[in-house]
Amino acid sequence: MSTGLPFPNVSPELFSISIFGMEFALRWYALAYIAGILIGWRIAVAAVKRTPLWADDTPPMRPEQVEELLTWVILGVILGGRLGFVLFYQPGYYLQNPAEILAVWQGGMSFHGGLIGVIVAALMFCFKNSLPLRPTADMMAIATPPGLLLGRISNFINAELWGRPTDLPWGVQFPGQAAQSCGQTLGEICARHPSQLYEALLEGLLLGAVLLWLAFRRGALKVPGRIVGLFIGGYGAARFMVEFVRQPDAQFVSDGNPLGLAWQIGGYGLTMGQLLSVPMIAIGIYLWLSARRAGAVRDT
Repeated sequence: MSTGLPFPNVSPELFSISIFGMEFALRWYALAYIAGILIGWRIAVAAVKRTPLWADDTPPMRPEQVEELLTWVILGVILGGRLGFVLFYQPGYYLQNPAEILAVWQGGMSFHGGLIGVIVAALMFCFKNSLPLRPTADMMAIATPPGLLLGRISNFINAELWGRPTDLPWGVQFPGQAAQSCGQTLGEICARHPSQLYEALLEGLLLGAVLLWLAFRRGALKVPGRIVGLFIGGYGAARFMVEFVRQPDAQFVSDGNPLGLAWQIGGYGLTMGQLLSVPMIAIGIYLWLSARRAGAVRDT
């Protein structure tokens, strides 16, 4: 007897057109990237235009500079996300097939790699234009969750990055041989955790709402580093928790390691997603605490 909810009949492509014998398609994932970047850009512009939100009533940059930063961020997301996937998840394969490293159209992006790419791009932009680092990071932090929300929803629509098998009533019957191979009795349907939606709610909706409330209603931007600390630590904590029900990448799973742990001692360990999230939690806590100390000194 099958359990869970049937996967919705939604195509990964919004539409496709044929030009000169070649097929071009607009996919939900691409639209999520575009929409997330545009929404984040408008949030950042709205924040820098409201000067009372910032310490000494001084935003980190002018609205037109936000547009310049956007180009750097896009490059950081694409290059960092792809290289992160190559290095963190499939280094052996791409070492043997280096020509495919930049083949982003084949899929394969890492959030942690994209985050590193964005950090490097933002640092270069700030140094080039003599802009303050922590306020700029705070501005970028409140602009990021909409993209995470839309990106995880598109992962669900693409029926990728699904979770481990479950008998919970909201488990989803994802299509495809890989999703349906979970050791169930012959003839039964495998239902899995919709871990993409868990991440969308935690990393995108909940974390984003908290950050916007603190930034626009509670004056958190007046203490540089507080918002970005909460964002980095909050994302790391959310991802760490979801990893318990998220199916690990196939290259980490074996007969002797069915949980797909990237590091383990005595049968206990962490997945690759959790390993990459631990430093984020530590950095987030450090930024939050150092921002609180700076704010306390400022208030005395």
